[in-house]
Amino acid sequence: MPPNSPSAIERRTLWIVLLLNAAISAAFFVTGLVGDSSALIANGVDNLSDAAVYALSIAALTRGPAWKTRAASVSGIMLLVFAVGILADVVRRYLYGSEPIGSDMMVMSAIAGVVNYVCLRLLQKLDAPDVNLRAATTFSFNDFVSNGGILVAGGLVIWLKTNWPDLIVGFLTAAIAIKGGLEILKDAGNEASANREAGLK
Repeated sequence: MPPNSPSAIERRTLWIVLLLNAAISAAFFVTGLVGDSSALIANGVDNLSDAAVYALSIAALTRGPAWKTRAASVSGIMLLVFAVGILADVVRRYLYGSEPIGSDMMVMSAIAGVVNYVCLRLLQKLDAPDVNLRAATTFSFNDFVSNGGILVAGGLVIWLKTNWPDLIVGFLTAAIAIKGGLEILKDAGNEASANREAGLK
């Protein structure tokens, strides 16, 4: 595979965003546990699922259209499962209480925002992305939006000295994930229908 071919560029881009998401996921988990933040843990799970999706996308690069649409569908389902898990964590923290550390939330979200913006720009530069790469871009966009929400929530936690901004961002992160997951599944379904009509496998 020539180093500057479209497939080689796509593979290299996906490997970069995969490694960046794996690293930021670990940082989110550690900071979320130390800072008792639902929003940070939610984004840690999100970035970990993103890394798995990017791995699927790498595997799909050399496969046929049908395999690519199935991989994209798996990505969408993973996003929906992630959302349910986050909602459960938000409910648990609402019922039993939590004491998020606003400063930890703000610092971590700022760092993650830069990383996710880099990932998003790298993916947006790819020419004629297929359904699987479009799914990967949706994941990165969701992450970037969530980071902004955590930054605001961290400031509100410090100002109001309450945990509800953290819980709201955790809930909104789940809502964004549900929207993204449904969009990916719809895109994959449309792509699969087009492939069947064209007789592609």
